This record gives sequence, C-alpha cells and structure tokens, in this order.
Amino acid sequence: MFRHSFKALFILFEIVAHSQPYTEVYIADISITEELIEVGNVVNISNDEGYDNQPSFQSDNLVLFAGNNKGQTDIAQYNIRFNMKFWYHKGSASSQYSPQRIPNSQHVLSVHLDTNGRQRLFHHHLTSLEYKEAHPDVRVAYFAMYNENILLGSVLGEENLDLVVANIETKQVDTLAYNSARSFHKIPESKSMSYTFVNEEGNHDVYQLDMDSFESFFVTQLPIGVQDHVWLNGTTLLIGSGSRLYKFDLFGDGTWTEVADLSEYKMDNITRLAISPDGTKLAIVAEPLQ
Repeated sequence: MFRHSFKALFILFEIVAHSQPYTEVYIADISITEELIEVGNVVNISNDEGYDNQPSFQSDNLVLFAGNNKGQTDIAQYNIRFNMKFWYHKGSASSQYSPQRIPNSQHVLSVHLDTNGRQRLFHHHLTSLEYKEAHPDVRVAYFAMYNENILLGSVLGEENLDLVVANIETKQVDTLAYNSARSFHKIPESKSMSYTFVNEEGNHDVYQLDMDSFESFFVTQLPIGVQDHVWLNGTTLLIGSGSRLYKFDLFGDGTWTEVADLSEYKMDNITRLAISPDGTKLAIVAEPLQ
C-alpha cells in the first residue's frame, strides 16, 4: 500500500465527451422481489442529441447526470415528480462530469474539466447551487463516495488507471491496485464498496473492497463488453447489455440471468445504471434507436 498527497497522485485524466456515442438517460420504475424483477414506465429524461451520461440519485425524486447543454457538458438535475430538467451553473467555463451527492451532507461533488485541460473536483451546494473547488490539484477520473469524506476511485497512473481510496478531509490517498476501471459503488447495508478491474483477457471483474481493512475479494466477471454494474441490494448485481438487463445473485448458481428486455423502448447498448435510495427507480444510460 502506498500513501501520497492529493497533489502528487491525482494527475490529469481528460474526459473527452465528444468521442463518446450519442447516449440518453432514461428513468424507469423497478420492482424487486426475491423471485422477480420488473422494469417498466421508461421515460427519456435527457432527450437531447449529444452526450448524456453518468446518472446518480440526489434523492428519491431528483436525478443528477452529465448532460449536453448547447455543446458543453454540464450537470443536469431532473425532477421526477414534476417531469422537469434544470441546469446547475449555466454558462460555466468548465465542462462538468460525474455528479454525485455527498452522503450525510448538503453538497454534490463533480469533476470539472477546464478548457485548458485542467481537471478538478468541486463541491456544489445542494440548495444555493454555489460551487467551489473541493481541494486544489485533485485529479480523479471516476469515483464513488463511501461516506462524506472518503471516496473510492480511479486516477490516471503511468500506464493505466490506478485504484485509490482518498480521504478528502485529511488529503490522504492509498493506492490499492493498478489497471482498475470506471465502475464504483457503495454496497448496500455493508462496510464495503465494489470496483471493476481489467483482467488479463481484457474483460472486467467485479471486486468487493472491505473499507476497514482494504482487503479485496473477487465477486464475478462481467460478461464480455460490459464495464458497468450496480447493486440492487447487498447480494444482487444488475448490469445492462444490448437492450437487456441481467442480474447476478451472489448466492445463486454463478450465472447471469436476464430480467428485462427494454427493446420496446427503442434503446440499445445499455451501459451505466443507478438505483434510487428507496429502490423504486432505475436510471439507465443507453443509445437511442431511431
């Protein structure tokens, strides 16, 4: 394990949105029981020809995502109850990515990419919408919060992405592994987080990380071509592939089981997913079919 300062470790990882495919963010109702998962009432909440991605739930009723705002990527907030989309900080000189609410706080974290290529982590106030740099020289590519101070994420290393645990308050960073990927999540009802790791075949494995000991445990390999995962609960993973959703039960038979086909909603190449805090809404990133 290696310990460094934020300034030394978090070097530039440029997010190039224009190289990404045309994606939309959708919201769906989801019902989860021991025997059945039902997904329906799918609505396109971004509805824009451009890069719309990286959804997370600010609350049960509010969804955050990185959206195309007249050619620039900004933080969008969608109110499910009123079916309305709002923008954080119109006219900001920086493109904004990976918006996530900080647990137990009134703030949101996001990654800002300046026009000169400088990338920084920012705090956004939940109600006033004022924002300021979280810490100078923080360079994180992908991340998820464990609590209000600690994040698990990937930073750009010498050759690939490095897996780190970082404490925003103390500025301590622990480098845990090399060749990590982009999908990070707090595992419900546990003191663990999950992350993806690129294996020798170039596919993505899911690992569980104990946040007390920093010990990692292999969970499963994602199907070929899949990079993202989300937890439905403490024992069940959900992924998207093509127009379908699949689950993996940690206490099941070790296979991925199809739970929904969303082709009727004219979407394909499902990637990122997010679950609302109350478990009733599912955010989906996919490419729309014309």
